[in-house]
Amino acid sequence: MGGSAGRLAQDQLSEYQELTFLTKQEILLAHKRFSELLPQDRQNTDDSLRERVSREQILSLPELKANPFGRRICHVFSTGQPEGSLSFEDFLDLLSVFSDAATPDVKSHYAFRIFDFDDDGTLNREDLRQLVNCLTGEGQETELSDSEMKQLIDNILEESDIDKDGTINLSEFQHVISRSPDFNNSFKIVL
Repeated sequence: MGGSAGRLAQDQLSEYQELTFLTKQEILLAHKRFSELLPQDRQNTDDSLRERVSREQILSLPELKANPFGRRICHVFSTGQPEGSLSFEDFLDLLSVFSDAATPDVKSHYAFRIFDFDDDGTLNREDLRQLVNCLTGEGQETELSDSEMKQLIDNILEESDIDKDGTINLSEFQHVISRSPDFNNSFKIVL
């Protein structure tokens, strides 16, 4: 890690800034927040950048605690084992994509991946059902009836499935998102 223990070296900080949509100050804050999730004896070591934080610890952050897609977010940004755990660089990628400075294309690409629950590269009826359930909650008072769910999914596909293959691909999803001016403002996490 260079520099003093528990701090980012200037060259690392510059490299992270080049590779993300984050400012140096945001990267330093991210490093502080990530380090606080590590066990006490590993928080200020030169190896802290090689540590992984469990999904449960990441989901304990107030910014993700109430997010209905928290588990999917961890899944999409996790690059190692155990599945769903994040390295510091994974954590930076997550924060970068959800930052105000990220481009609409980057945001929509990752939103698509988060909503693609079966990771098959398309949003099919089951992905859309899970998406709706995440947004409405799965409690009895908020859960849609089977006929309401079918009608809603039919409407989504009618509006979004340009090639009429019964699924929504990334370009179709991005087309729909491009018509939603509020998407960029709602797809963010601020530390």
